[in-house]
Amino acid sequence: MKCRLLPTIFFLFVTSFITGSSARADVKLPAVLDSHMVIQRDQPVRIWGWAEADEEVTVTLGDETQKSTADGAGRWLVELKPQKADGKSRQIKVAGKNTIDLEDVLVGEVWIGSGQSNMEWQLKNTTGSAAAIDAANHAHVRLFHVPKIQATETADDVNAKWKACTPQNVPTFSAVLYYFGKRLHDDLDVPIGLINSSWGGSPIEPWTIKDGNSGGMYNGMIAPLTNVAVKGAIWYQGETNVIRKNKLAYADKMKDLIDGWRKEFRNDELAFHFVQIAPWSGAGYETGQLPALWEAQVATLKIPHTGMAVTTDVVDNIADIHPRNKLDVGNRLALWALARTYGFSGIVYSGPLFKSLSIDGNVGRLTFAHADGMKSRDGKPLTEFQIAGESGEFVDATAEVDGDAIVVSAASVAKPIQVRFGWHKLANPNLINGAGLPASPFQTNNWRGGTGE
Repeated sequence: MKCRLLPTIFFLFVTSFITGSSARADVKLPAVLDSHMVIQRDQPVRIWGWAEADEEVTVTLGDETQKSTADGAGRWLVELKPQKADGKSRQIKVAGKNTIDLEDVLVGEVWIGSGQSNMEWQLKNTTGSAAAIDAANHAHVRLFHVPKIQATETADDVNAKWKACTPQNVPTFSAVLYYFGKRLHDDLDVPIGLINSSWGGSPIEPWTIKDGNSGGMYNGMIAPLTNVAVKGAIWYQGETNVIRKNKLAYADKMKDLIDGWRKEFRNDELAFHFVQIAPWSGAGYETGQLPALWEAQVATLKIPHTGMAVTTDVVDNIADIHPRNKLDVGNRLALWALARTYGFSGIVYSGPLFKSLSIDGNVGRLTFAHADGMKSRDGKPLTEFQIAGESGEFVDATAEVDGDAIVVSAASVAKPIQVRFGWHKLANPNLINGAGLPASPFQTNNWRGGTGE
């Protein structure tokens, strides 16, 4: 019996080997290159994948055809000329020993959203989600959700697919990224591709490349995308890093993150707009810890092509680290993109950001960037300003708008030296500018922050 089975087993083995070899020889594309994707306009289009070693691969997009030969590891890449966003769908044909046809490819703007749970937070779990989901029929907005995976080495691919933005596809997508992309789509009137690559509870370090030692989340969830031309990234992270020692070092970590991504995406001007995390009453946010991270985030604005959305006013439950109002967060990030990345004029894109303090007798005078029309959000006196003299003891201060400045004083402080504003984990100050955007917390002693101007 065993003898009669041997030829059959041998035949199946050979057939399997031949079939497997043939499958490996097929031209293959990464998941991020697929039908329904969006190509970044006005940047070279990179198409890449795998084939049999030394196999010639031909790629055609419109009237352009480029060829490449797979290297010894079976990898190939072609670069096509930049495309204009004209609202028309395109086809891409990739041919080797087999042929792949990509359909319904759009040209527009491509953005990545990354960070931890507030970026990952699904649209269905936010304020006003029912109406937002019902209205989310946007044929020219495309969604790509990268699954969570860490890798010790840079991965080649992810397990995801491009999907049209519909009420069926959007509920589990990132709310912040969706609202950001919708605002861009409304204002730019071009197709928008949104790539969500986020992981709840993650610190900044696993997303970072430094000195060639990339983190596991970068390896598994960002590295496979770096041949894609993108306009920029939005970032919502920091809650996990609040409990780390030396919160001000977060500014250096942000620089490492941004520099590394810009290098790998081959774009020194890759836009990088981020969220200054919200107040929270929870354990771990002890006195001074959250404000120190806030200062590090404002310091990140010194890096070119960055922007920051302030969220002190979006908190509906101070005991919840996840504010449910993601609409304002996404829109505020979009304001930075529209004004600073796309050059729209007349857009107020930031709330007041501290610039300087001068002392005149017992009065401190504070100047701000983005200060036009400063006022109280609720019509009440300005809140959460404190002032300190030589003793270093802060007391509540009276604060009033004086043109493009704020003047502060306290009867018990004859010679003020320092001022701080909203400088605690329960902050809910009411200073806004004329566009209704909130001021970011600050302190004036060796302040490291930037102004985003």
